[in-house]
Amino acid sequence: MPRAVVCRVLGPPEVLNLEEMPRVDLQPGQIRVAHRAAGLNFPDVLMCAGGYQHKPPLPFTPGFEGAGEVIEVAADVTAFKPGDAVVTHFRTGGYAEEAVTRAIDAWPVPAGFSFEEAASFTTAAITSYAGLIQRGKLKAGETLLVLGAGGGVGLTAVEIGKLSGAAVIAAASTPEKLAAAKVRGASHLINTKTEDLRTRLKEITGDRGVDVVYDPVGGDLFEPALRSLAFNGRLLVIGFASGTIPSFKANLALLKGASVVGVRAGEMVRRDPGLAEPRMRQLVAWAAQGHLKPHISHRFPLEQFRDAMRIVADRKAVGRVVLTM
Repeated sequence: MPRAVVCRVLGPPEVLNLEEMPRVDLQPGQIRVAHRAAGLNFPDVLMCAGGYQHKPPLPFTPGFEGAGEVIEVAADVTAFKPGDAVVTHFRTGGYAEEAVTRAIDAWPVPAGFSFEEAASFTTAAITSYAGLIQRGKLKAGETLLVLGAGGGVGLTAVEIGKLSGAAVIAAASTPEKLAAAKVRGASHLINTKTEDLRTRLKEITGDRGVDVVYDPVGGDLFEPALRSLAFNGRLLVIGFASGTIPSFKANLALLKGASVVGVRAGEMVRRDPGLAEPRMRQLVAWAAQGHLKPHISHRFPLEQFRDAMRIVADRKAVGRVVLTM
């Protein structure tokens, strides 16, 4: 029987186990995929600890995304056939040797992408596109600040910002993360451990401020980023990788004429399915042009899933972490 990581009790990665799981019959519209790789995301860790907004019933297998080969299709599926290389996307289920998903939630592996790169492509790219383009309305010529720019979603935001014609300022906590952001197109770099964010932003923008802030970090950087917005700026709330959900004084938004915008990429599509196709069409087109290929800093076999999740939880990755099967 195929194996999967199973969360039966909420808690840290150490309480999860790798178990053999019985195969389920395919329902209409579904495909079965033999995973070659699965991407890890910070919300996976939060979900297993009970700290994420989506709380699936126990037990569940974590993991938003994977990639592998189709091994079975339901009778009504015509888009894929056994042997096709596909990217998979789920709310749960990615950390598994085999996965069942709807055919409409799978896409061909982008040309030139390995299974590991394909397995860590969709969640970060979708989140950054939904935030910057669909919610943030980022325009060519604007200035974008990306916090946590060396992480998986941060690097994708840097690249999508650059592709959109924005001037990108990358803020991250280590030289290695900043170097990765520079490769993806950041014009200016800020080390948040050794430099004051507001001071550097004033220097870079000539005291004008930034038009859009992309914030997957939260914590102590939120308020100085909000204070550094230009008039009519937008601060995009992506997540709280710092572990701290910030609060702020509402008069800061008033004085800046600013918008604080929450971004839930998956929920947007569940409420308005028409948003999914145009963003995936653009992301796949960029991927076909050689863009958005994930930077993978750590690879672990499925058996070492706890070590992989701990790297993500401790924010030690530069870019992405993947499990291999």
